[in-house]
Amino acid sequence: MKDETKCLHSGYTPKNSEPRVVPIVQSTTYVYDSTAEVASVFDEPTKSLIYSRFANPTVMAVEQKIADLEGGVGAMCTSSGQAANLLAILNICQAGDSFISASEIYGGTINLFSFTLKKLGIECIFVSSNDSEEDIEKAFKPNTKAVFGETIANPALTVFDFEKFAKLAHKHNVPLIVDNTFATPILCKPFEFGVDIITHSTTKYMDGHAVQGGGVIVDSGNFDWTCGNFPELCTPDESYHGIIYTETYGKAAYIVKARMQLMRDFGAYPAAHSAFLLNLGLETLAVRMKNYCENAMTVAKYLQANDKVESVTYPGLEGDANYELAQKYLKGSSGVISFVIKGGRDTAMKFMDSLKLASNEVHVADIRTCVLHPASETHRQLTDEQLEAAGIEAGMVRFSVGLENIDDIIADLDQAFAVI
Repeated sequence: MKDETKCLHSGYTPKNSEPRVVPIVQSTTYVYDSTAEVASVFDEPTKSLIYSRFANPTVMAVEQKIADLEGGVGAMCTSSGQAANLLAILNICQAGDSFISASEIYGGTINLFSFTLKKLGIECIFVSSNDSEEDIEKAFKPNTKAVFGETIANPALTVFDFEKFAKLAHKHNVPLIVDNTFATPILCKPFEFGVDIITHSTTKYMDGHAVQGGGVIVDSGNFDWTCGNFPELCTPDESYHGIIYTETYGKAAYIVKARMQLMRDFGAYPAAHSAFLLNLGLETLAVRMKNYCENAMTVAKYLQANDKVESVTYPGLEGDANYELAQKYLKGSSGVISFVIKGGRDTAMKFMDSLKLASNEVHVADIRTCVLHPASETHRQLTDEQLEAAGIEAGMVRFSVGLENIDDIIADLDQAFAVI
């Protein structure tokens, strides 16, 4: 099936007389006929459902749909995109390990990697996406366990060079993990370029309607976990009756371990109703992404011609620093634009406060146009040096183009620019 069809049909196929729409299974527990049967599921948790902290039929349908869209062997939904990134790293890193991350990523993820994981004894070494292979190579250490990046960085909008980073990661026998939130599988399929694990904040374009918070981890099934760097995946797990993930689950070893170990212990699983709402968003994802890209291109060109704008960053624009990478890896550059207003922080904030159609809110990738000032909002916890490394200037505005009529979006921008 093509993506448009997968968005509607993957993950759930009703049988004779069953509901056409994915049903909400609002239950935490599942009944068995015998104690022995329950015990057998504890021995082999993938055998059937037992408790909704591990899996739920509604959520599973969404997981299968996303895995199908990305081309992976399996997926696990989480309660947020932050939880997805956390568990993706913890599944292969422990105290004493390190991993490498591009510095051009979401501010909350920088905080997670720089501070919270540091408290757990896991070191994150940041490199710039623009660094040469030689410079990135220097960041690898004997205890390096992964490399991380974002397909389209939030809010710097740099495009991640999959093949460059995959080459280096695989040279050192570690997986490449990529957050594909802004591109979604409609605009980019990172597994086709050597990526091993994908994460998403499903709160963004996948949902698209700002009605549920969630995340997901998708496993390509392509990484060789028996390479010698990941004994937890290929030696007996004492917490699960000595099971060896690579032997029992083969290509799905990583994602099954994430569920059996981390979801069991952290319990960051989404509610069935949240997954139902997410599925409604997924059904129109292919249609919406096309319209986001069209509206955003019109807005980007409008901003480029505005004499009150210092610079515009949108990978789809010819001349953009990331245009060539966007042409290589993306089928569209999403609906998010970053631009710097002349006059700095105060002028940018006055402009934003003057918008009437666009909502000033801590969100992005919605069907409604929204705007945010990264330096004083999402990334305010970063130092000036970290802001610079993340590609964020004081006058930068992150503009998330919605699905309103493009004439109305431009008119709103016009009247706000007139104020400044």
